[in-house]
Amino acid sequence: MFEVIGFYKFKKLTALKKNKILLQDFLLKKNIRGTIIIANEGINATISGKPLDLKITTTKIKKILDFKKFDSENSSKSKFQPFHKAKVKIKKEVVPMGLTLSSKNKKNNHVDPKNWNKLISDKETLVLDSRKPFEYEVGTFKKSVNPDVGNFREFPKYLNKLDKKKPIAMFCTGGIRCEKASVFLEKKGFKNIFQLKGGILNYLKSIKKKESLWNGECFVFDNRISVKHGLITGTYSICSGCRKPVSPKDKKSKKYEEGVSCTNCHDDLTQIQKGRFRMRQKQITLAKESGSKHIFQKEFK
Repeated sequence: MFEVIGFYKFKKLTALKKNKILLQDFLLKKNIRGTIIIANEGINATISGKPLDLKITTTKIKKILDFKKFDSENSSKSKFQPFHKAKVKIKKEVVPMGLTLSSKNKKNNHVDPKNWNKLISDKETLVLDSRKPFEYEVGTFKKSVNPDVGNFREFPKYLNKLDKKKPIAMFCTGGIRCEKASVFLEKKGFKNIFQLKGGILNYLKSIKKKESLWNGECFVFDNRISVKHGLITGTYSICSGCRKPVSPKDKKSKKYEEGVSCTNCHDDLTQIQKGRFRMRQKQITLAKESGSKHIFQKEFK
């Protein structure tokens, strides 16, 4: 059994290249996989490994970057290692929005999962899903609206159009996208901004299904693809043609072909592309039948 931990911290960081090397070396040493993003404004990461190794690693990360605790942290279990390798990336921002955040300009506007239902059930509250459209389609809260932007940098354009007088309840997977969006709104004069503490993952882990206002599953950026209540691995897979999530229902479509296409990309792919994807899938199938592992073969299911 593997443990998956997602966390972020807004704190001014320096010596990014040096810290990248230190972090990368330690991940490899402890056989930890996943992605860590560091920027001058802080760190954002999702990593996975054996529980003890992860505990040692997160402690080491805090020591290297000189802070005592994360702004937000969530954990879940996986029967398989959901990442292929360990990556540490240096970016201008931990979430690209054209807005640098510091611990000084963050307000505590987090709403606990237990109080979230009451907030979003209020007719006056705008329930805002700040994720990408394809994540929204996999699952979301009742009543929620999605900005329908392909890139988070476009998000401010949408936020500028909102009613400043109306309460806004924002949520995202782990909380970090809302963290930046809420600061943007506060700078624009919005007063009633709330965000789900720990994001959707914290909600699905904390709230029982019969009491939940969540519909569907939650997309995650690892090889589990999606998770359900209790953070159990979901039913979605990834289309090899367009890298979008595919549901069991989608697989019943004539446009779905394993390793090749789905309803989202079938009509857009050229015959040359489909032929190449079919050849790749054939190699994966042959590798499975022979008991060996192909370069394109995923480590799960």
